[in-house]
Amino acid sequence: MDNILIKHTKALIDGEMIPADIAIKDGIILSMDGAPEGFVPDTVIDGEGKLCMPGLVNAHTHAYMSLFRSYADDVAFDNWLFGRILPKEDTLTPEDAYWGTMLSCIEMIKTGTTAFCDMHLFAGIPAKAAHDAGMRAVITRGLTGSDGGERRIAEALDEWNEWKHDPLISGMLAPHAIYTCDEPFLHRVMEVADETGLGINIHLSESPKEIDDCYAAHGCSPVEYLAKMGMFRHKTLAAHCVHLSETDIMLLAEHGVSVAHNPKSNLKLANGIAPVKQMLDAGVNVCIGTDGAGSNNALNMFSEMNFACLLPKGINKEGDVVSAKEVIRMATVGGAKALGLQNVGELKAGMQADLAILDLGQVAFRPLHDIAGALCYAANGSEVETVIIGGEIVMQNGALTKIDEEEVYYHAERITKDW
Repeated sequence: MDNILIKHTKALIDGEMIPADIAIKDGIILSMDGAPEGFVPDTVIDGEGKLCMPGLVNAHTHAYMSLFRSYADDVAFDNWLFGRILPKEDTLTPEDAYWGTMLSCIEMIKTGTTAFCDMHLFAGIPAKAAHDAGMRAVITRGLTGSDGGERRIAEALDEWNEWKHDPLISGMLAPHAIYTCDEPFLHRVMEVADETGLGINIHLSESPKEIDDCYAAHGCSPVEYLAKMGMFRHKTLAAHCVHLSETDIMLLAEHGVSVAHNPKSNLKLANGIAPVKQMLDAGVNVCIGTDGAGSNNALNMFSEMNFACLLPKGINKEGDVVSAKEVIRMATVGGAKALGLQNVGELKAGMQADLAILDLGQVAFRPLHDIAGALCYAANGSEVETVIIGGEIVMQNGALTKIDEEEVYYHAERITKDW
């Protein structure tokens, strides 16, 4: 692993640009103010006119689903999931899922994402793809309580044991949702969480139907249902949380549940708009995810940050709520906290060297009055030039260093040719 020195750059720290010379050694930021005595860089990057920002953390996605981009657009949620997506998923092979995940890794790296949390169906595949791409990943095998539930749990544990020594790969348990996992199975997952110490990643309160069905079956909201069952004693990452009562929000805050906000997916599937301002006001750790490309069509966190800034202003009719600085924090520090990533999400000495270098000469930054606003309201991710993950350069001047793009595109087209 090379020692890297990024000279004469600007660093994004707490939403502000600070002059910096960033020294990286053994995958860790050694210094933000130049090369310490005895530090000899193997690689020097000219950071003049550039911005170094913490790598973005995509807190919820299904990376294999890049193969579904624009496959099931403009349909109702139930039809999208049960009529279009699930039947096609049943036709995928593990090899297909590998190339779909690699396609997602290309898009994420090119738009400044350095870490992602993946809920998947194919044991071992996303971990291998993330490893091959050089990305930091939290791998969560999707679990359902139908026939094969124990097999899926075993697959998840085998996957975790296979990859737990990789410094870029970690894992959580992922019961898919309360409507695909019955109560005994959810308790079984919690038993495994107790035994392993793994956290839990689950879809929660995503659609109106989920809320109505939960009240009909259990007499309470999905959040209350899981709280009563004791799930939140585990480190929990809840994806979506679109439909929440004040009581729900209080429970999430009280139990330290992190919420992965997926604004574009929620809009596209007509599931609604999450009460982000109210969650933040209550102290909930809110992070940001893209969801899969089947329900978003993109894994671009810059686009997601834009929507995360704009939607709370529109629905609350307050122009000063959920600021750009808050959203950048959600997309970096908040995501790292939710995923249990240590020393990730900030640029400072001692942190993991996960960062993106952007060209400040691009039109989104001209003129540059406020960098946080420019990143959330004007930038689109094309400004990213170089990406470093764990001290390894995975993209330099727009060229990926670990992925053969054309090979990935060939396989994606081959797999989906007759869909």
